[in-house]
Formats: sequence, structure tokens, C-alpha cells
Amino acid sequence: MARQDKAAAGRRRARFSATVAALLAAGLAVGGCGAGGERSSADRAKGGDGRTAPAVPDGGAGTVAPEDADGAARDRQPSARPAPDYLSTFALDVDTASYGYARRTLSEGRLPDPATVRPEEFVNSFRPDYPRPEDNGFSVTLDGARAGQDGWSLVRVGLATRAADRSGERPPAALTFVVDVSGSMAEPGRLDLVKESLGLLADELRDDDSIGLVTFSDQAETRLPLTRVGDARGRIREVVDSLATSSSTNVEAGVRTGYDVAVEGHREGATNRVVLLSDALANTGATGAGTILERIDAERKRYGITLFGVGVGSDYGDAFMEQLADRGDGQTTYVSTSAQARKVFVDQLPAHVELRARDAKAQVSFDRRTVERFRLIGYENREVADEDFRNDRVDGGEVGAGHTVTALYAVRTRSGATGPVATATVRWLDPATRAPHERSGSVGTAALSGDVWGGGHDSLQLTAITAYFADALRGGDLPGAPGLPVLAERAESIAGRSGSAVVRELAEAVRQADRLRGPVEEPTGEGELKSGDPYS
Repeated sequence: MARQDKAAAGRRRARFSATVAALLAAGLAVGGCGAGGERSSADRAKGGDGRTAPAVPDGGAGTVAPEDADGAARDRQPSARPAPDYLSTFALDVDTASYGYARRTLSEGRLPDPATVRPEEFVNSFRPDYPRPEDNGFSVTLDGARAGQDGWSLVRVGLATRAADRSGERPPAALTFVVDVSGSMAEPGRLDLVKESLGLLADELRDDDSIGLVTFSDQAETRLPLTRVGDARGRIREVVDSLATSSSTNVEAGVRTGYDVAVEGHREGATNRVVLLSDALANTGATGAGTILERIDAERKRYGITLFGVGVGSDYGDAFMEQLADRGDGQTTYVSTSAQARKVFVDQLPAHVELRARDAKAQVSFDRRTVERFRLIGYENREVADEDFRNDRVDGGEVGAGHTVTALYAVRTRSGATGPVATATVRWLDPATRAPHERSGSVGTAALSGDVWGGGHDSLQLTAITAYFADALRGGDLPGAPGLPVLAERAESIAGRSGSAVVRELAEAVRQADRLRGPVEEPTGEGELKSGDPYS
């Protein structure tokens, strides 16, 4: 994350917010441009102090490598790093829970707590149609456009993995479900939705996949050890149908027992995952995430078991679930309707169980000759030290088949400057061999000449609307930010052109937020950073 904006992020969180919304893990399929070439571990560069150098081009002034005719950045051997403030490094994140939970909150006539609003999860709830790689790595797409006044632009970094072939071969999945059956799960839209979701999934998994089931309230109980799905679909359904609520919520006991089951039934060559379904309102046992995280971390490292958190309920322990998933090298989502449950458990989970990348990180290097200031929108909880970009002992994010990851920057370019603006490099470990790989892409000032709200930018506009919306809910001051009514109108226009129901729901969510927030002083769009910024 850009260091110069930590203070600004703190100020944003301190101011009062408004509201958010729209459906999860859907999106508008409109494309971008750009990409780059891959480097193997042999291409890693070392800094002068012997440590692995950040992913920056040769030359201490933050310059970038020239581009080939197709816009791809050629391989580089970085030898000198620019000033730290021209680097932005973060772990990849495909979570969407913040957006889904905000939508639920708004539908009930309440503004979301600003602390639960994470812009990257709003942005990543919609999936641009980035080019997909032909192999199991990433494509890297950079684009952008002017936003607001005084040289501010939006620069988008888009990463995508190859989709799974549902009719083809994939490694088997070993999924241990940890289901909250505490008293709070009796509310409509909690345990009933979980049971429906698991029933749907049992029909979608392959015969050679495995399912285990653990329930927890004040204590945990193994209801089904890891069992091959093939001849056990009827038994799985019987266990799911028998689930009923009881007393308090001991998430610690549930997660510990779930990992015990996952370890005991661990399958070499399979995708081993624990799936936690809960409102995450722990009130018995260890109610803080610390002790649980230690267990998750140990099993993650030893067995490669990842955690997928599915949140439910109008009252939801968002921060608690996010911490668990982050430490468990996994992701979170949130469901509140049957349609959302079907999307997660039928459309997504069976296809996405195959991992494409472990410990994936991105580093964006800005060229000081053309860039005066920049701000990464969101990803505060995913920050990685610049010098740890190529330190493979430092955790990144896990990314499955068919995923996209988007990072949006507000960038102020220098008046009259032309040339390279930014180079983005993604680094990941092969899930099977743990061999490191990298790919890069670049963008220059010529790509930022258009207006973000002009014609032909629907994909970038949708990314901007979701990011501006989330930032407004946190009380933010992003450059070029329109008011909520304008954002709603622009989302409605995109929905009209594309016919997308989920974008129309986004427009309605923005309108709900505007009504709930009431009259406020709208941002000026100047977007000046405060005096504490290093570039002031």
C-alpha cells in the first residue's frame, strides 16, 4: 500500500460514512488492455545489501522498462530501488464479504459500520473481462483515464487466472465444512440458508471429491469424517438435513475440530480446504482470533490447507471472519439469499476449488518522472513490506481458477510529463511445486488521455463507481469523487447499456445509501492530499 496515504486512510476512517451495496461475485464483462511476460526464479534480482530487491526497473529514479510493440514490458533485471514512496506492495485478495454484508445492511435500512467497508472487496465483487492467460499463471492488464482536475487519473491494475474446465480434469477437492449451529443461527437466513447451500453443493461435486462435516455451538462435534462423495451423496444429505441449532457460539472449538478432520483426511494432490459457515459471533471459548489463528497458521504451512469463510446473518462478525481467512490463506464471502448461495456454492465453489497460485503478491512501481502522487484505494489489511515482495516466506494470497483481482489507484501526474507511469508485477508460487513465477505489465501517460466518464469506458467506470462508493461510506476524500446521486446515475446508465441486473442493484444500493445518509457536504473533486503527505 502507498505509504504516503496511511495518514489519509486514518482520517477517512475517522469521519462518518454512508452506505453500500450490490451483489457478490458477479460483474460486467467488458475488457481492458496490456499484459506482460513471465520470469522464472532464475530471474530474481538481488539488492546491494544482499536482500531480494523489489520489483522495480533499473535506475534509481523509478523509471520503467521500455515496452514492446504489443505493450508488454520486456524482462528486466532490477538493480536499484527507487524511493520507497514510489512502490506499492500488497497481497492479492479475492474477498467479497464486505460488499455482500453492506448490501444486506442497506436493505434493512441501516448504514454499514465504516470499519466493515473495504473498497477492494467492493471492487472485486464485479469481474471485468480481462484477457485470460493460456497457462496456469496470471495475465496482467493496466489501463486508466483522467478523473477530476489538477492532473488526477485513475490507474487500474487487473490480474486474471485461467478459468477451470468443468468438463476437464482438475485435482480432487477435500472440503471440510465447519457449520455454526449456535442459537443465533436460528434466525431466518442463517442455518436454513447454510443447509440449502450444502445440499446444492453435494450435487455439484465430483465422485472423487471428499466432504467432511463438523458442527459447533458450545462444543464441536464431527458429524462426518472426510468421505468420498461418490457413493455417499445420500448419507451427506441426511447429515445436512439433520442439522439443528442449540446453544452458544464456540468458534474456536469448531475451527480446531475442523482442522483436525481436515488433517486426518488430508489427501496428497488434492485441494484441501476448510469451509467455515457462520455468523462469526463468538461468545464461548476463545472469542478473539489470536489462538485460533495460531492453529490455522500451523496447519496451513504443514499441509497447505486453506480456509474459505462464508458469512451469514444480519449481525455478522466481519472483522473476525476476515482475520481467520487472511491467516488461513483463504478468502471470505457473504450470502443472505438463496440466489447468492446458489452463485457461491453451485457456480463458483466447485469451479474454484482448483488453486492457480499460492502466496500471490503484487508490486506496482511508479515512475517519478511522470508521477507526483498516488494512492492505492483499499488493501490496507493486505499491505506487504516492499522489500518482502520476493521473500517467499512472507504470506501472500491464494487465487483460484477463473478469478480476477483488481487494484485501483488515484494517480496525480506531473504537468506536461509524458512517458511510462507504472509497472505492475505479480509474483506467485506454483501450488504443486512452489516454484516462483512473475509477470509484469506497464501503462503510460498516453493511456490516461481519455476522461473516465467518457464513452467507451464502461468497465473502468464500474470499477471507479464501486471504489468511490466504498470510499464515500468511509468518509473518504478521493480525487475526482462524484456525489452519491451522480454515482447512482452512472451505475444506472451502465446497467441500461449492458442489461446487467447486478449493476442495476448497485445503482439502487447507492441510492439507498444516499437516502440513509441524508444531506452532507459532498467532496469537491479536487482531491488534494493533506499537508502530512511526503509530496506536499
